[in-house]
Amino acid sequence: MPDDRSAEPTDPTSTSGSGATTTSPTNDDPNSVGTKAPAPGPDRTRRLQAATRSVAIGSAQLILIVIALVILGRVFSIMWVVLLPVVLGLLFTTVLWPLTRFLRSHSWPPALAAATVLLGFLAVIGGIFAVIVPQVVSQVEEVANQFSGGLQEVQGYLAGPPFNLDDDQVGNAVQALIDRVQSNATQIASYAASTAATVGNIFLNLVLALLLTFFFLKDGPKWVPWLAAQTGPRAAPHVAALSVKTWSTLSEFIKQQALVGFVDAFFIGLGLLVLGVPLVLPLTVLTFFGAFIPIIGAFAAGAFAVLIALVSVGLTKALIVLGIVVLVQQLEGNVLQPILQGRGLNLHAAVVILAVTAGSSMFGIIGAFLSVPVAALIAVFYRYGRDQLDGLSPEVAADGTSQQLAGDSSGAQLVRRKAEKAETAPLVNPDSDGAEDAGTTTDGQRIGLIGNAARRLRLHR
Repeated sequence: MPDDRSAEPTDPTSTSGSGATTTSPTNDDPNSVGTKAPAPGPDRTRRLQAATRSVAIGSAQLILIVIALVILGRVFSIMWVVLLPVVLGLLFTTVLWPLTRFLRSHSWPPALAAATVLLGFLAVIGGIFAVIVPQVVSQVEEVANQFSGGLQEVQGYLAGPPFNLDDDQVGNAVQALIDRVQSNATQIASYAASTAATVGNIFLNLVLALLLTFFFLKDGPKWVPWLAAQTGPRAAPHVAALSVKTWSTLSEFIKQQALVGFVDAFFIGLGLLVLGVPLVLPLTVLTFFGAFIPIIGAFAAGAFAVLIALVSVGLTKALIVLGIVVLVQQLEGNVLQPILQGRGLNLHAAVVILAVTAGSSMFGIIGAFLSVPVAALIAVFYRYGRDQLDGLSPEVAADGTSQQLAGDSSGAQLVRRKAEKAETAPLVNPDSDGAEDAGTTTDGQRIGLIGNAARRLRLHR
């Protein structure tokens, strides 16, 4: 019996049990081929044009930003000979300013206080070298002889299992290395000449940096008002706030790395002394200054200490030195650095590694030394601009005041006044780590929000 339903015409639209309406394509041409792809909507072209326009505008903006960064980098590279002494002078000033401020607070003239502290600093550095250099000269011959003996031990080790290399193979490898060095003698000589020129430039930059340090110490409190006076009343609070944040970041970097360097140098130097490794004091000083190049500097100083231990006191004690270095580095990376970064720089370890790598590849050891503070300063400017875009007031202090420009044609100064936006805008990012209400002042005015990371780590005591 035929099914009557098969004779019913198919409705192009039908309603499923769920209430949804489906559309079945109808075509009188039996040779046409259908597809499950949806038909283009009426607004597809318009939206595609809008998206293309947005991508084109964004690409043009990105290209302009890249061009501006390239030009800025080119300008910095040209002015690097001027900028480097300034940056080094600022870093020296962060170290020497507390003592200079102490002398100035006890009625010392600014110039006398700056000169006294700077000369004392140079005397300390000169004294360290005066103690280290004779030790290095007196023990370098012994270490060199031990190094030759260490090479013979390595040769004997290679001759045994699992390498089983005979003397001829080892000798051929050494001879090939010597031949390669001799064939590149011209390049090595040119490199040595460039290295000598580099050392001369470093010495000149250090002299200029020390001269600038004297003026920074003598006229330090005048710099921020002078910078603010070059702008205007609206920009002055931001210039003052950024200057203070920049200074505190540089100071915090020096304090952090000095503490890390002291811990590394103390424990590694103590281990070298107990194990009888020569050149203990030079290695200890090298470890201390190596800490100012985060991660990479400590690794290089530790590797050098292990090498000296290997050629002087044997493999067993060298492995013990390696264990001490690794243990100290773990203490630094897992205990000291998280606490210190929470107080100051707030930079991830990956950012530190990338900054050191980029700085060393572009500017050598000076770039490796300056990479982390420069990255921290970039982070300061970025966070300040981000808070401005979020409608916050990063230029306002925790007490609801900001530094504002006052004066006339005879002179200008920065004075602290109640900020206009203090009552209507939060003072810091409320989503920052551990942000909490700081309370109210005696007159009932709300101070704002501050991070309590320092309280949590008990660093405020």
